Amino acid sequence: MRLPPLNRREFLHRSGMGLGLVGLAGMLGRPGFAASPPRAGAHTAPRAKRIIHFFLNGGPSHVDTFDPKPSLAKYAGQALPKTYRTERKTGSAFPSPFKFRPYGQSGIEVSELFAQTASHIDDIAVIRSMVAQVPNHEPSLMQMNCGDALQTRPSLGSWLLYGLGNEAENLPGFVSMCPGGLPIKGAENWQSAFLPGAFQGTYVDSKHTDVDKLIENIRSPHAASGEQRRQLDYLQRLNQAHRTGRIDSRLDARIESFELAFRMQSAATEAFDISAEPAGIRQLYGDTIHGRQTLIARRLIERGVRMVQLWHGAGQPWDNHDKIEENHRKLSGEIDQPIAALLTDLKQRGLLDDTIVMWGGEFGRTPTVEMSGSKSKLGRDHNPYGFSVWLAGGGIRGGTVHGSTDEFGFAAQENPVSVHDLHATILHLLGLDHEQLTYRYAGRDFRLTDVYGDVLHDILA
Repeated sequence: MRLPPLNRREFLHRSGMGLGLVGLAGMLGRPGFAASPPRAGAHTAPRAKRIIHFFLNGGPSHVDTFDPKPSLAKYAGQALPKTYRTERKTGSAFPSPFKFRPYGQSGIEVSELFAQTASHIDDIAVIRSMVAQVPNHEPSLMQMNCGDALQTRPSLGSWLLYGLGNEAENLPGFVSMCPGGLPIKGAENWQSAFLPGAFQGTYVDSKHTDVDKLIENIRSPHAASGEQRRQLDYLQRLNQAHRTGRIDSRLDARIESFELAFRMQSAATEAFDISAEPAGIRQLYGDTIHGRQTLIARRLIERGVRMVQLWHGAGQPWDNHDKIEENHRKLSGEIDQPIAALLTDLKQRGLLDDTIVMWGGEFGRTPTVEMSGSKSKLGRDHNPYGFSVWLAGGGIRGGTVHGSTDEFGFAAQENPVSVHDLHATILHLLGLDHEQLTYRYAGRDFRLTDVYGDVLHDILA
């Protein structure tokens, strides 16, 4: 076959970056199937194989959930001795309206909002000294998910697929479930950016129960499976002929996406069908949107999916600038039971040992009350200076607290933890060295943690 003439980009790829093609040698390893893109490979023996991430969109208040601050009661209605620059006007100290008490043998104090989750506190490491860069949702979402607040970078899940590959042959390796629509920044939260497109997260609107609505275009209304297979084989021959002599990761990702979509028709239908679960398990999680999507998450990781992200809301439900007592109580009531159920279920099945469960938002909230003019809104503003995230399972030393905020909960004081540190720790648990997991793009090597990040060894078992 005569090869098409080379354009400038293809010439540079062949002459200057030819070694990068070695990993594509297995692209046609199975007849009729496009193989997954190359992966970097683990650097050390992994403690975990997968991760489930509960993302509380909008920023939950740490001083009302996992970071008790009794000093706020002492200063209630008064100005704090020290405050920080906030995005909006805030007033006096605002004590938490929720009761905290110690749980488990570790005696870690947790708010009544997460009493069911707190029953697992001896399996949880609470990081109380997280720090973000800015007090705005969009850049903070990007930083927490992609490691950079401003520039387009691959998401954590995409880096994991690049590093470890996908164990689920007939399912996406990275699934992001968000009921009711997309969060702020949309698919950028699970983007693959300059990594191959096959590492992009797959969005699922988990408000639906019918698999045909959960995943768009999961079945063809025009052709049966056998006819689809013949059509796809013909399409693949055309695509491979077009691909000959060309180097374009977007084309490789497109070829793979057709095959994955075909294989998903039966695999996804089975994985997302929770009616196959015993009634007791379904009752454990609860017959709610978040109960169902959390149970689906467990079914997906059992089938080899590398990362599942569970969003709590499409807008910013935890962004409670007013009526925080009413709103936080309602929101926690929607996810406390599913989170506790997942931890129970994973532990009973022996999956918690090699599954990381992570909980948190993009930042915390102020210990001072937000104001509207001279009137209190009974809510809290954004706070990037100090907040809480917790981890459980997969190599985590449970029953521990890492770091602290000041006595009012305004800023990290002891052992501040950056998002880069958090990402470095997650990669480490999955057998990946964050300094070695790099991808060459635009003439330089990139990594999830940029040039920062330290593994938090204190929370490792």
